[in-house]
Amino acid sequence: MLLTRIFILFAISFYGIDFNAQTFFKHADSLRQKFKIPELAYAVVSSDSVLELCVSGTHKINGKEKAQLNDRFRIGSNTKTVTAYIAALLVKQKKIAWDTRFFDVFPELKSHSHPAYHACTLQDLITFRINLLSWTYTYEEPSVHNIKGDKHQQQYAFIAWILRQEPDTARKAPYWSNPSYVAAGMMLEKASGKTYEALVAALGQTLRVSFSFGQPNTIDPRQPWGHNQDLIPEKPALNKKLNWLGPAGNITVSLPDYCKFIQLQLQGLRGQSEIFTAEEFNTFHYGLPGFSYGWQMVKDDTSGLRYSYHKGNPGTFLSKVFICRETNRAFIFFTNVQSNEAEEGINILFNRLREKYNP
Repeated sequence: MLLTRIFILFAISFYGIDFNAQTFFKHADSLRQKFKIPELAYAVVSSDSVLELCVSGTHKINGKEKAQLNDRFRIGSNTKTVTAYIAALLVKQKKIAWDTRFFDVFPELKSHSHPAYHACTLQDLITFRINLLSWTYTYEEPSVHNIKGDKHQQQYAFIAWILRQEPDTARKAPYWSNPSYVAAGMMLEKASGKTYEALVAALGQTLRVSFSFGQPNTIDPRQPWGHNQDLIPEKPALNKKLNWLGPAGNITVSLPDYCKFIQLQLQGLRGQSEIFTAEEFNTFHYGLPGFSYGWQMVKDDTSGLRYSYHKGNPGTFLSKVFICRETNRAFIFFTNVQSNEAEEGINILFNRLREKYNP
C-alpha cells in the first residue's frame, strides 16, 4: 500500500512560519470567535503534502485548556467514509461481495424482518439504496432497557428491531440511514471474523492512524469537549445508543491522522493506489447519483469543479470534508460544537481556502 508522506506546515503563531500563513491563521481564528466555535481545526492537503494544518481556541467553552495539534474530535457520519473503505478492502480480498445479501449472512433474522428488506445487499446498505429508518441515538425507541447483552449483542438486537419496522415510503433514494451502516458493519464482521473495532484498528495500523471511539473527553477529560447548539458542554459519559452506531458515526480521531486517510482518497482518485484502480476509486466517490460508497458528490456552481463531500454532525461536534480530484486538493474542518453558526463559519472559511489553494 502507498504510505502517505506528510509535510506539515504548522500555521500556529508560535511556530513561526511565513507571514501569509500567519495572516490567514489570524483570519480563521477571527471566524472561530465570530461564529462561537470553542475549538476549530482545519487542514488543506494534496495527495502527497499537508499544505496547511491549523488549530485554535480551547477544549471547552471559557476553558483554560488550549487547542493542541493532536486533539481528538468525534467525526460523526464521516465514520461512514472509513467503513465504506473497509468494505471495499474486504470485497477486494474476496471475503465478501457487494452483492452479498444481508439475510444470506444473517438468515435467522429474515423471517422476523419486513419483506421490503429481504433482498438488500452490502452495496445497498453502503450506498443508501435500502429504505431503512434514518434513526439516530437521540430517538426514544428502542429503549436501552429492552436491549440486553454486551455491545455487539446490543447492536445485533438493535438491527433486528430496525428490520421489523415499516419503511418510510415518502422517502426517495438515496435513503440516508445510520442503521444501514450498522447492518453493513455486522456483515463485515461476519465476513472477516473480526470486530468492527479490530477492522478499524487494522486500517489505522496500516496508515499509522490512531482511531478510537466515543466522546474524546470520556477517554481523557483534557481532550476537547463537545458542545450543543446552545454551547452547553457535553459531560464525559458512555452512551449505549451511540455505541450501537459504531460503523455509522462513532469514530474519534485527530486532524493530522484524518488527513492521512483523506490523502489516501486523493491518491486513489489520481491513480496512485496500489490496491484499487483509479476507476474503482472514482466509482466509490462519484459512481451513483446522490450518494456513492461513503461519499456524495457536490458541484461548485462558480468553477464547475466537483467535490467528494461528507459531513459529520453527531450532536456536539461538526466535521466537513471536501475532496477535489481535478485540483488535487482536499479541505477538512473539525469543530467541537454543532450549531448553525459553526457551520456558517466553516463554509466561509472553506470558500476563502479554495481561493487561496486551488491552482
